[in-house]
Amino acid sequence: MSPSGQAPVYRRIIHIDMDAFYASVEQRDNPSLRGLPVAVGGSRERGVVAAASYEARKVGVRSAMPSVTARRKCPDLLFVPPRFDVYKAVSQQIHGILARYTSLIQPLSLDEAYLDVTVPLVDRGSATAIAEEIRAAIRAETGLTASAGVSYNKFLAKLASDHRKPNGLFVITPRMGPTFVEDLPIAKFHGVGPATAATMNALGIHTGLDLRHQSLAFLSEHFGKAGTYYYGVARGRDDRPVEAGRVRKSVGAETTFERDIERWEEVVPAVEALTADVWAVCGRGGHSGRTVTVKIKYAEFHQITRSRSSVEPIGCQKLLTAIALELLRPHFPPDLGVRLLGVTVSNLEGAAPKGSGQLALVLGPRDP
Repeated sequence: MSPSGQAPVYRRIIHIDMDAFYASVEQRDNPSLRGLPVAVGGSRERGVVAAASYEARKVGVRSAMPSVTARRKCPDLLFVPPRFDVYKAVSQQIHGILARYTSLIQPLSLDEAYLDVTVPLVDRGSATAIAEEIRAAIRAETGLTASAGVSYNKFLAKLASDHRKPNGLFVITPRMGPTFVEDLPIAKFHGVGPATAATMNALGIHTGLDLRHQSLAFLSEHFGKAGTYYYGVARGRDDRPVEAGRVRKSVGAETTFERDIERWEEVVPAVEALTADVWAVCGRGGHSGRTVTVKIKYAEFHQITRSRSSVEPIGCQKLLTAIALELLRPHFPPDLGVRLLGVTVSNLEGAAPKGSGQLALVLGPRDP
């Protein structure tokens, strides 16, 4: 009970996550691929897997895996080239479905989003019923499956959507929340990356219960401002709102590779996937930016960024990709393996222009 003696009021949050999105679109559009192990990406010797179907995942194929490794794990693997324009179009169709139920939608990428349905546009009696209806609509209108997580905050809703993938739905109630995270490996906590997980493990923190045993002062000392977040989620608490109308300062995406990469041929498809996500979020929010920043994190966790600004807003994804690749090219092959790449667009303005002409570019700030 709250201090006033009244029962606490909980938000109703849904996390929608499409199942093996890129690969599922390819299997939908090409019936001969259905039920078979499929990899979206290049099949050449130095290619890399951008996405894998569940049939391929069952034998160990993962995104960002070198194509030769994927082929070794799955000799029958079928490679198909990515079609990002199609993926973006399907993503927009899915967003239209979500918008029938709430205006509080926070897209995370082409294939996942948070929804706050505490006060829905169409009441179905519960967030669970809304999530089921959304999943059914996505299946009927796109031919694809989605997993959904329902809970009282964003952290638990995302955990819930992962719990029954693929094509599942799971609910974490307020009574379940604190207990649900107790046995969860710390590396599975949203917001805890590989480097932070390693640091926590070194401090004896391996599970949610281990994290809960730490004081706020201890977590703040070792993890700064993030310590408050970790302290809360270890107890099933997360006060972050679904930010549909926030004023964005930047739009970014990054990927951590399963295996450190060194070859330029592995960089290109990874960057294309990142810029597809970034451009999709920009398009949904009516944003266009003038500055592109790329991030490289090396095997020993040292990282650098490189930026470039244009006189006018960047007009198309193709140009965004070209700029990102141009910024990255001088750093390959690297002296050390690369564990993470990121692409961010900043200096955001209003709606993206429709033109796609080449823009005059000015070299922006660089790392020393």
